[in-house]
Amino acid sequence: MEMALSLANEAARHGDVPVGCVLVRNDEVIGSGENRRELSKDPTAHAEIVALRDASSRQDTWRMDDVTAYATLEPCVMCAGALLNARIARIVIGAMDEKAGAVGSRYNVLSDPRLLHEVAATYDVLAPRSQELLRRFFEVRRI
Repeated sequence: MEMALSLANEAARHGDVPVGCVLVRNDEVIGSGENRRELSKDPTAHAEIVALRDASSRQDTWRMDDVTAYATLEPCVMCAGALLNARIARIVIGAMDEKAGAVGSRYNVLSDPRLLHEVAATYDVLAPRSQELLRRFFEVRRI
């Protein structure tokens, strides 16, 4: 989760909402990303999507059956869907997102038994640090 927090800080430095995501297989980082929507002018450039693209290009596969995702903020519907379709095994989440979260707050995409795959989730890992990054980012923009 420390690396995801570092990526979140990087996102904030280039004007994006501070969210980071790291994908790990067998204790090895196989993909990482930070929010890049503002930087790349791409509405799909959320941290999780960037990390999945990074991992799939490095691993030469889209299948992430044995991968754990570490995300500083609860994924949105788009990102939860992408993680689900990548068949990740587990997600570890920092801060929950009561407004747009899709892994337990607003929706629960990753554990819906009607879908093809379910993902184990661990919540509130280093949540205060993730929340503080977000609070500081938005505080500056509201002035």
